[in-house]
Amino acid sequence: MEKRVREAIRYLGFGKTAVDDRTFALIIKSFKELEETADERVVYHIFSLQTEPDNKIKIGNMTIDSIHLGKNLRGCQEVILFGATLGTGVDMLMKRRSITDMAGAVVLQACAAAMLEEFCDRCVEEISEEFKREGKYLRPRFSAGYGDFSISYQEEILRMLEASKKIGLTMTKGSMLTPIKSITAVIGVSDKNISCHREGCEVCDKTDCDYRRG
Repeated sequence: MEKRVREAIRYLGFGKTAVDDRTFALIIKSFKELEETADERVVYHIFSLQTEPDNKIKIGNMTIDSIHLGKNLRGCQEVILFGATLGTGVDMLMKRRSITDMAGAVVLQACAAAMLEEFCDRCVEEISEEFKREGKYLRPRFSAGYGDFSISYQEEILRMLEASKKIGLTMTKGSMLTPIKSITAVIGVSDKNISCHREGCEVCDKTDCDYRRG
């Protein structure tokens, strides 16, 4: 089974329960529609990194107060700010589906989330290969909203990336990204290949979450 299909099933909350045939068919259909609709775009920039007193981190001119992000970036000399989106077409597809078929809309949302993760993983792998040629290694993506890394930093990350101009990625007053199926992240750059840093579910304290990876 494809990784993105497994991820969509996880997002739907099935956990270790086998997915039924109807839902599985909806998942396959949804990915086909998304492939025809998505306009995948990415932007990233490299910034200097400085560690300041009291767990504060300075990325370019942005100062962040986050213990969890600080642990993730320990030993790094630079940072990549990263943004990616599936585009406005996916938003419109999900909106139309929510009007005509709520069950289908739920599956479509899960598939879009899995597709976005797959796209980001692919982009970061390509970036990683470029850095390896220089003897540098990337840490896992770390997004605003993980742990104590406040989502309020999203606006400054978008500004530093010029994300609105370059990939059409903006945010609402409530710090939600638009298009909806989009992501921003911080990626540490180190001259040491350290594989023990965690990401996603592994860094989250909510161990009773229905969507947690096993």
